[in-house]
Amino acid sequence: MWGVVPAAGRGSRMQPLAFSKELLPVGSRTDGREDRPVAVSEYLVDRMLLAGVTRLCFVISPGKSDILEYYGGSVRGANVCYVVQNEPAGLCDALFRALPFIDPDEWVCVGLPDTIWFPEQGFAMLGDHPFSMLLFPVEQPQLFDAVTLDESGFVREVEVKAKNPKSRWVWGGFKLKGAILADLHRLWQGPGRHDEYLGTLVNEYVQNGGSVRGVARGRAYVDVGTLHGYREATRLLEAVRLLADAQLAPGNEAENGNRVALPK
Repeated sequence: MWGVVPAAGRGSRMQPLAFSKELLPVGSRTDGREDRPVAVSEYLVDRMLLAGVTRLCFVISPGKSDILEYYGGSVRGANVCYVVQNEPAGLCDALFRALPFIDPDEWVCVGLPDTIWFPEQGFAMLGDHPFSMLLFPVEQPQLFDAVTLDESGFVREVEVKAKNPKSRWVWGGFKLKGAILADLHRLWQGPGRHDEYLGTLVNEYVQNGGSVRGVARGRAYVDVGTLHGYREATRLLEAVRLLADAQLAPGNEAENGNRVALPK
């Protein structure tokens, strides 16, 4: 299974930084006996590895060699490769840069490396439908791609940064077959398209008879691409840490297992 990490964006909302926005330290973790900062993109990589990803493809711009230096050639047994998006041409263009590496029958997980979300097992919840989106409830859906589902749980429409979206659920990651990614690429190459946003391309795919399953299992979603989002992510991670510590207290392990009640 592949994990595609589109990391070519400029990160203009968080500038000036002396490094790529995907390496912004958010929270910490213990490696052995020492605490260390965690780059924001590591949260996405962690979630991909939990879902069974064995190969990672980072899509980077020419000036982001620090991402290559940070991750190197492997992450906890998963092989890593890099492709370059020479110009900032949007998310769709970035994703399709990875297409030559991916066979039609392979699974592909995609997420945004400047976001932090829960549950950590979200990708694993997407099941075996050829194209599924993991959805999260947010307070300001107008800032994201809001997703409306039909009665059967399939995507009816994606509203891209609409002023008054019909849904408060937004997509935060998705899983699809390599063959579906190739279908999207062919559609994207059609006359007058070359969509910048994934949502408009998904709408065209659905209108042409494609099927996209929406899985509304997300609990918390934060875009760390702004100073406000960075602060929200710090608060979220601290709340999750405190709740996890409480659940692991003596007498709570059997009852709670790995469940974490996330703050609203």
